[in-house]
Amino acid sequence: MTVSEQQLEEAIDTLKESGVRITPQRHAVLDFLLNSKGHPTADEIYKALEGKFPNMSVATVYNNLRVLKEIGLVRELTYGDSSSRFDCDTTEHYHIICEDCGKIVDFYYPTLDEVESLAEQVTGFEVSHHRMELYGTCPDCKELTDTPEKNVQ
Repeated sequence: MTVSEQQLEEAIDTLKESGVRITPQRHAVLDFLLNSKGHPTADEIYKALEGKFPNMSVATVYNNLRVLKEIGLVRELTYGDSSSRFDCDTTEHYHIICEDCGKIVDFYYPTLDEVESLAEQVTGFEVSHHRMELYGTCPDCKELTDTPEKNVQ
């Protein structure tokens, strides 16, 4: 059994324990997310699955993502643009985002618990969570800007 197959079985068990029905569409959305190397939008998930489920709507995808998010199987990532992205990796990690193409890559670093603690001490807030984002240019976009044709004057 592959890692993604094991993750899918565990996720389905979580859905069952939560009393959520496992519809074919919900199963497909979850499977797509678990096998996705990126952080797809609801529209990207819809487009990837519409051939298999011709009667499925974008609303169905959004509803399934909402349920998966409420149960804790998916994180919704918002970065100020109009499209949320979804991440099945719910472990503590950060993201680095390409400013040219929008690609999002997971970045693992020890959590910033000390920063949360200091923020609580300095501000009096009770910190519930934090998010760190790094921005730059991905290797693919960097390669495009470093090509000799671009540098000729």
